[in-house]
Amino acid sequence: MKRPVFALVVLFSLSVHAQDARQLVKLPAPAEATLREEMRDNLVALNEILTLAVAGKVKEAGEVAEKKLGTSTMGRHRSKPLDARPGPHMPAAMHELAMQGHRTATAFAVIAATGDREKTLAALPTLNNACVSCHLAYRVR
Repeated sequence: MKRPVFALVVLFSLSVHAQDARQLVKLPAPAEATLREEMRDNLVALNEILTLAVAGKVKEAGEVAEKKLGTSTMGRHRSKPLDARPGPHMPAAMHELAMQGHRTATAFAVIAATGDREKTLAALPTLNNACVSCHLAYRVR
């Protein structure tokens, strides 16, 4: 019984990868590791922002957005060797989506800094638009 189940899992996995129309971006291994770590950190930051915002702590949510996702974080990998820096190895459109994500986080932070809960909550969905667009268009594996 285990072999047929295993075979089905393998076939399903192969069909999922065969149907994945996203552009495969080959990065040097150190750059891929840096990017994957950054994406995990971004997920944690998004969760923190959402938690703060729905708790009514919109100014704090904005501070986290800028500190962890905003334009102030751009260039954080400059001190790494070139092969560990994702940006220089990305297609231009992928890199632009990343930059747009940083700009969007900063715009969110500006709105949140006003303390206006309604406007901040309305701006929440914009935070991950660039993330979703990029993850729908590109993959590294």
